[in-house]
Order: sequence, then structure tokens, then C-alpha cells
Amino acid sequence: MAFTYFFRDLATLNAIKEHVIPELRKHKYMNVWDAGCAMGPEPHSLAIIFKENLGYYEFKRLKIYATDLDEESHEFGKIIAEGIYPEESVKRIPGEIFAKYFSPNNKPGHFKIADEIIQCVSFQKHDLRTLESIWDNSGLIVCKNVLLHLQESERIDVIKMFHKSLAPGGFLATEQTQKMPGRTAYLFRQVTPKVQLFQKV
Repeated sequence: MAFTYFFRDLATLNAIKEHVIPELRKHKYMNVWDAGCAMGPEPHSLAIIFKENLGYYEFKRLKIYATDLDEESHEFGKIIAEGIYPEESVKRIPGEIFAKYFSPNNKPGHFKIADEIIQCVSFQKHDLRTLESIWDNSGLIVCKNVLLHLQESERIDVIKMFHKSLAPGGFLATEQTQKMPGRTAYLFRQVTPKVQLFQKV
């Protein structure tokens, strides 16, 4: 699913700021997997939230692995690497954040993200249905707008794979409309009732 925009789910981003970042900053390396990243607004939004809440050298320890199947355009990687987005994708960003991390691009009506944000996000094509992890010991996995497209049995298998891929005490954030299946609930504890943010147990 390619359509998305920056700061799309503020409730989850705020929960990550409050509950996840304080834990991950204790780690030597902060590895985040955004599964189903589309054209990149979500992983770049995550990078901005981390940047705003980490020190200079702490942010250097962050790496966001963005993945998607990208069956249609085959341009997700190029778009994410360049970090150039149309106005419709960035217009919901809080003003002070937009001014800090975005600048006008030569292409009319488009804006470029700051290099420090682009450089901590990398893209690779990946199909979750293979049940293959792209990175073990992740501190945070974010998966939005993907699980709802899977059959229940596939969804359960993917969540089990995520659990295995997370570091001890790692976090999983899912779409607000996607409740944790009963058959995987024992693998996680819900961090806050306000959002679908879970911690590995």
C-alpha cells in the first residue's frame, strides 16, 4: 500500500517517544525495523521522533531498516534514499518540525528531508509472508497497513516471526485497528491501552 503521509499516527509516535526511546537509548545500538514502509514517510517520521529525543551521539547509534514488497512502482528504494516528497505528504507535520527537517526542492511543490534523517534509514524489498527476518535483535518493529491484508493464520505466523526477531524486551507497534490475535497474546504485554504498542515477554 503506497499511500501514506508523514506523522500519520501521532498517538503511536507519542507512545514510542514515551515508552520505547527511553528503553532503547540504553542499548549500544538502536535497531528499528519498519515492515511495510511504503514510500518512506513512516520510517522517516520515526527517525525524526528519535532525533528529537536523543542526543547527537545517541542518534548516531540508530538504524532504521525499512522494508516493503513494492510490487507496483519498484521505486520505493529510490524515493526513500532521495528523501523528496510532495506537499500533500508533508502538510500534516507540526510546523516547528517541518521547518527544522525539510527544505524546498528544485521540483515544484516538493520538499527534501534533512540528510541526517535520510542517512539513518535504509530500504530493502521484502515479503513478510516468507517469514524471514531481515534483522534479529531489533529494539522496535513497526508494522502498519500490512497485517490486515493477511489471512489470520498468516498474521499469526508473521507476529511470531516478529517476536523471534525482537531483542529481549523489544517493542512491536501495529495498526490501531489491528488487535493482537489471541494465539499470540501470550508473547507480548500491551504497553498502554491507548495504542497498539506491545513489549516482548
